[in-house]
Amino acid sequence: MRPVERFAEHVAHVDMDAFFVEVERRRRPELRGVAVIVAGLGGRGVVTSASYEARACGVRSAMPTVHARRLCPQARFLAPDHRAYSAASEEAFAVFASFTPVVEPLSVDEAFLDIAGLRLSYPSPEEVGAALRRAVRERTGLPASVGLATSKLLAKLASRAAKPDGLFLIRAGEEAAFLGSLPVQALWGVGEATLARLEELGVRTVGDLEALPRELLERRLGRAMGGHLSDLARGIDERPVEAGGPARSVSVEETFGTDIAGRPAMEEELLRLADRLAGRLRAAGVAARVVGLKVRFADFTTISRSRTLAAPVETAQDLYHAALELLERAAVGRRKVRLLGLAGEGLEPPGAPRQLALEPRRWDEVEAAMSRVRERFGREAVRRARLAGRPEDRQESLAE
Repeated sequence: MRPVERFAEHVAHVDMDAFFVEVERRRRPELRGVAVIVAGLGGRGVVTSASYEARACGVRSAMPTVHARRLCPQARFLAPDHRAYSAASEEAFAVFASFTPVVEPLSVDEAFLDIAGLRLSYPSPEEVGAALRRAVRERTGLPASVGLATSKLLAKLASRAAKPDGLFLIRAGEEAAFLGSLPVQALWGVGEATLARLEELGVRTVGDLEALPRELLERRLGRAMGGHLSDLARGIDERPVEAGGPARSVSVEETFGTDIAGRPAMEEELLRLADRLAGRLRAAGVAARVVGLKVRFADFTTISRSRTLAAPVETAQDLYHAALELLERAAVGRRKVRLLGLAGEGLEPPGAPRQLALEPRRWDEVEAAMSRVRERFGREAVRRARLAGRPEDRQESLAE
């Protein structure tokens, strides 16, 4: 018996459209057809999701809410409901998993799927994509855009071209034609610094980049980055879709009602963030080998620092000490800070091998007891002494 050929365009990227907004519309039908913005409603809030009606007015994610109100005063502004979004995300991912076990989550509302094994059930990748969109709509009531291509890079770009609520296929052999006219920033790895160096070489589009010799790019950008971008410009992306497992990262952020400055204030906020992050890690049943710090200053410039630890951590105490080292590296000084964020990455599942310490880790026992109390009586039932008397009333920032 001849083996069944795989789809050449075997990678699908599914991206839920205006996810937070659509979850709100699912339970509040009167919001359909009008501009809706999910955002922090305080004076320092930011937009986490905007409907396409609001985007037509220029509203974008991470924009200050006050700016969004000026651009789209007729919009309905809603505070985020993260529990509802998490529940809807689980529904959507259950649909993805019903098509293929090879699902690689990217965030709460997007994932890569390897659909090569569906060749026996569907005549073409387009049929898979159409069935996937239809199943998501029927089972969750939410819209999704699907991109299909030969690689992860191209599939993600295809889903962007499909928006909103559409399907787009980049056929094998047509990669260069699709990529050529795109701005070079569309490629993974092209940040501000790399873009500036490419512009010095006269590069504006992916086609411009593809025309440059690989050796020139490696000399100007370094062997790794130059080779990476040379491959992407030609549509070469060999990364496989990697199935499931725990989330790649868990993070918390805080946008302050009033900018903070000075080491004592930042240390207190980092302790608060470490306590929240530890709770999320425990809830997910994972520990973090990499801790990341995000700092956004009053002028909206943002920096990030990260540190790989010798062993994975999950307690607030360990996360806090790692955060303090990162704060030192960030050299914030007396600059006013608008937002702080803390992330756990390089996550490991429960039971992963850990290096045993010679001394007993009393904080592990203390935090485990705190967790049990909070699960039974609520988060406010027990607090760290340094944070006592400070209500947990700030809004957590979370973007789609």
